[in-house]
Amino acid sequence: MRQTDTSILRRHRSRRRSGNALLDMAFVLPILLALTFGAVEYGYAIYVKHVLQGAAREGARTAMVAGATQPQVQAAIDTAMQTAGFPQAKYTRPATITPANWAASGAGTTIRVEVKATWGTVGVHVLPQVMGGINPAKELKSATTMRKEG
Repeated sequence: MRQTDTSILRRHRSRRRSGNALLDMAFVLPILLALTFGAVEYGYAIYVKHVLQGAAREGARTAMVAGATQPQVQAAIDTAMQTAGFPQAKYTRPATITPANWAASGAGTTIRVEVKATWGTVGVHVLPQVMGGINPAKELKSATTMRKEG
């Protein structure tokens, strides 16, 4: 008779424990999901920043050659962005090239090419802004500076 009472108590305790596990999961799961979605969103933002930096570098490499034109620089940027999977509608066109008269400037002049994109256009929105997600109005930009060749 005593063994039966012990087995009933064990079953009763295991039911209580499974209820605790469910309650613990209900508290922890939203936090884990928020961390996972945040990692995805911010990881993608870093990827976009990297792609913008590569496109700016390609634009600057094209602009530093003597005789380069604005359409050639923009074509180099467009090619780099499209290779990474970003169509022209996803980033700001045309790119900003400084100084304004860079094509006519002499050898040794510093040329800066800046490429921009708005997170609302290019980003992945998996985490609400209230929970730490990136603001859709945030502007991601990258620039590269090189000296013009002679």
